[in-house]
Amino acid sequence: MPDRGGGSTGPRMRAGRPSRRVRVLLMTLGVLAVLGMAFTMFAGFWTDWLWYRSVHYSSVFTTTLSTKIGLFFVFGLLMAVAVGVNIWLAHRLRPPLSAMSMEQQSLDRYRMGIAPYKKWLLLAVTALVGLIAGASAAGQWRTWLMWVNGVPFHQKDPQFHLDVSFYAFDLPWYRFLLGFGFATAILCLIAAALTHYLYGGLRVTSPGARATAAATGHLSVLLGIFVALKAVAYWLDRYGLAVKSSDFKATGQWTGLRYVDANAYLPAKTILFCIAVICALLFFATLWRRTWQLPVIGFGLMVLSAILIGGLYPAIVQKFQVQPNEQAKEAPYVQKNLKATREAYGIDDTKVTEYSGQSTTKDKTKLRDDANDAASIRIMDPNIVSPTFQQLQQMRKYYGFPTNLDVDRYPTKDGKEQDTVVGLRELNLDGVPNNNWINDHFRYTHGYGVVAAKGTEAADGQPVFTEYDLPSKGDLGTYEQRIYYGEKTSTYSIVGGPQKEIDYSDDRGEQSTSYQGKSGVNLDNPLNRAAYAVAFNEPQILYSGAIGKGSRILYNRTPKERVEAVAPWLTIDGDAYPAVVKGRIQWIVDAYTTSNGYPYSSRTTLGDTTADSLTATNNSRSVVAQQNQVNYIRNSVKATVDAYTGEVKLYQWDTEDPVLKTWMKAFPGTVEPRKAISDDLMAHLRYPQDLFKVQRELLTRYHVTDAQTFLTGSEVWQVPDDPTNQSGNAVPPYYLSMKMPDQSKQAFSLSTTFTPNGRDNLSAFMTIDAEAGTGDYGKIRILKLPTSTTVDGPKQVQSQFNSEQDIAAAIKLLKGGDSEVEYGNLLTVPLDGGLLYVEPVYVRGGGLKYPLLRKVLVTYEGRTAFENTLGEALDKVFGTTGSVTTPPDTGTTNPPATGNPTVQQALSDAQKAFDAGQEALRAPNGPDWTAYDKAQRSLKDALKRAADAESKAGGSGRSDGGKNGSGKKS
Repeated sequence: MPDRGGGSTGPRMRAGRPSRRVRVLLMTLGVLAVLGMAFTMFAGFWTDWLWYRSVHYSSVFTTTLSTKIGLFFVFGLLMAVAVGVNIWLAHRLRPPLSAMSMEQQSLDRYRMGIAPYKKWLLLAVTALVGLIAGASAAGQWRTWLMWVNGVPFHQKDPQFHLDVSFYAFDLPWYRFLLGFGFATAILCLIAAALTHYLYGGLRVTSPGARATAAATGHLSVLLGIFVALKAVAYWLDRYGLAVKSSDFKATGQWTGLRYVDANAYLPAKTILFCIAVICALLFFATLWRRTWQLPVIGFGLMVLSAILIGGLYPAIVQKFQVQPNEQAKEAPYVQKNLKATREAYGIDDTKVTEYSGQSTTKDKTKLRDDANDAASIRIMDPNIVSPTFQQLQQMRKYYGFPTNLDVDRYPTKDGKEQDTVVGLRELNLDGVPNNNWINDHFRYTHGYGVVAAKGTEAADGQPVFTEYDLPSKGDLGTYEQRIYYGEKTSTYSIVGGPQKEIDYSDDRGEQSTSYQGKSGVNLDNPLNRAAYAVAFNEPQILYSGAIGKGSRILYNRTPKERVEAVAPWLTIDGDAYPAVVKGRIQWIVDAYTTSNGYPYSSRTTLGDTTADSLTATNNSRSVVAQQNQVNYIRNSVKATVDAYTGEVKLYQWDTEDPVLKTWMKAFPGTVEPRKAISDDLMAHLRYPQDLFKVQRELLTRYHVTDAQTFLTGSEVWQVPDDPTNQSGNAVPPYYLSMKMPDQSKQAFSLSTTFTPNGRDNLSAFMTIDAEAGTGDYGKIRILKLPTSTTVDGPKQVQSQFNSEQDIAAAIKLLKGGDSEVEYGNLLTVPLDGGLLYVEPVYVRGGGLKYPLLRKVLVTYEGRTAFENTLGEALDKVFGTTGSVTTPPDTGTTNPPATGNPTVQQALSDAQKAFDAGQEALRAPNGPDWTAYDKAQRSLKDALKRAADAESKAGGSGRSDGGKNGSGKKS
């Protein structure tokens, strides 16, 4: 009879195992999963390669990739070999017989368990540590390239007399090698100790010797290598003192050697180096002595020496030598810090001039004329009027302007340059009527046209546009108006294929176009489509019928993103700005080379020093790599990005910068020489704001060149908070064409103010020539106000504006109903020894979504005006005869008695116009600005008729011929 139990076991066992079909299916799924993961990794690599090739910077991709791969394999292999050899050696040096103890009997089970897998286990351990070490080393590709390509600075540090390149390029690489050596020694020591313990070379509880002679010798050599590396670390630490950051009570954060470093830490590091070398030799000597007695004693003495010599001795020197006479002891080292910091940040040629802060001219009429020559005062604030551009020039909801517009220079019809507020009508996908994949990526692909307005003029509160409408027309002539690359273009588009794009709309209806540029990556290749479908997690790219022959995908479309990608060794300025150059819209991007290794130069964090009231509300204006700590910076590269083709060009701007020269050696052919910059492009280059903000922050302390004054802290300044913004952030610098006291004509400049630390009165005014191509470009001028008298600072001036009774009443009236008042940039202009402050005031009226310029605040030496135009405000402040001032907001005016009926009629009309304006402001539903503007124009017309009639009758008319502050007839 058959064995029922046995007979029934077979089927159950077969039921418990997967069938052959299931096993094949599982294996197939596993293979597909592996292939899917592999293709995902390949897709990222392949799309990166295609993109770099499309922008003609494939050498950046290959150099960076080959460097990373080389470092990964070299250091990964070194780590794997070192750990593997030590494990193999420890296993080979195992004792032939294990001691008879409970400890060794317990370990026997583990030894027997891993015996069949020893080789695989060894490979797994070495592969793991190799992968980790290789990945860490690959991240040091910048350090390697700077070390291998470094060029000299031809400047030496004052302590060790080594070229600055040693600290900037060499020392970081040596520190990496040292760190890698420490990691290797520690891992080898751990791996060897565990192997020796597993195979009986080391014993914890067994009777007899705790270690065999072979284990003692092996581990002693590894400990000797570790101590030898510590000796190297002590030696490098000597040079590291020149770039060491520390807190210094007298000055805050400090970089470089102080008295205690030079006279205590430096000799201590040298002594510890010698002790560590001797200790390492003692460990190596155990190969012959086979005892740890002397090395352990030596190691203990090294630790004790590190505590006493490296810690206690410097503390004693600081306490008993430095603190009783700190200024005298630290002054020589502070002087070195002052010199190095000013050189490293490019502020060593700053010109500081004493400025009285008080006018000496008694003839106010002359001052009125001088005010026009002192500056082209910009009343259109680029940080306020973006909604006005949006409302008046948006044209379609799918267009938009950036939150903060830009200031550039463009010639007028008579050939003179004027400050111009500029913005691009960029694509805004949030305004697309029907958001879907086709509309967002195929139909709505680009913005259209430049919009520009005069910075110094307004018409009925609105900008005076010099480039406007759709398609754009105006003063800029003919240029390619389509904007495929811009600050607001953050998504990809697929162009050039069978699907037509929406171009713009006009009286003829919706116009379409097809991209004709060579930018982007061609999607004709199925492999490319599959790669992008995976990379963008968008499967429709693979099978969509909207993609066909000639289709190209555009991505990485913001100017800062593109420049950072093609030059990953640069730090990018926070504000890219557009310019029309030779019939093309070019984005201009400033880029910096930086270093953290300039000896004695104090460090700064870019994100902190470039923050102001604008970056607080618009993070897109923040500098790239905000958390980078640097102590050397240069605006070495000017980059351009074509708004239509996306073409990126890098131009060498600072021809002397050794950091840029180093990167140009590492990436040859990527940066074009300075002479390649055309005159048309040069006319639009300007000094970058982020660098200016870094320099002004340093100059709050480093305008002082005397160590004793620096140490007392009596001359410390601060950048004031923005008085027009309640955020508590620093006032932003402003571009303005102005004339400093030592200049014969206006120059396009960046300016800022300083106040004493903890106070609100003005201590200094700083400008820098911002117009590229001029001999004074980058020249820093500081007007230093006297400390014996007080001159009102921005916050005090704003407070005076707000507290002036008539002005406060007018502001309250402007705020009537649901209107909002917005203060524009508070501009400061040096004028005849004094300081002229000008601030435009905007109103968002009831029902209006955009601000209009309604008033201009002007103050000069305590005299304040709040008028409709800049010209009227200047006339009132300087008391010009016949000046036109805004009638008071309350009360009535009666025309003066005169025998001329024409004058009487004109003044009667003026009174009626004024009354009509007041009624418009007091309308039940809030101010009626249309009626108010009409009344103001009637008032001006009536006053002009009265003045003309008096002139004909022999009277005195207006001294300015009826022109407002911008030179435009009222």
